[in-house]
Amino acid sequence: MDQHRWQLVTVVGQHVDPRPDKFAGDLSAAQGLKDEAEAALKAYESELAAARARAQAIGAETREKLNAASEAERKTLEDQLSAKLAQAEKTIAATRETAMSNVRGIAADAASAIVQRLTGVLPDGGAVNSAVDASLKG
Repeated sequence: MDQHRWQLVTVVGQHVDPRPDKFAGDLSAAQGLKDEAEAALKAYESELAAARARAQAIGAETREKLNAASEAERKTLEDQLSAKLAQAEKTIAATRETAMSNVRGIAADAASAIVQRLTGVLPDGGAVNSAVDASLKG
């Protein structure tokens, strides 16, 4: 080959040789970007899973707090209702006692009036009271 042709081949060879290296470099850079993207995706998925776990924990904690508050309020209402029920039972017992004493007095007065009407004699108060008491006891 002549001198000029050899120089041309050498020059062309110098220009051709860098292209495979450039492609290899581009492929390497693309692989690096792909690896970075995959790492970023894994990090995102990890953060998302952690965020979901935190949200579930917050939800559970909130539910527990609300249940505790509800239970405390229920207990307070039960205590208030129990106190009102006890007071109502006392009032009923007192009213019954008053009613029964009135019934006893009315029964004694009625028995005295009946005996006096039938016999014409006013009966002894003690005897009438004893008879009424015995009748009320059953």
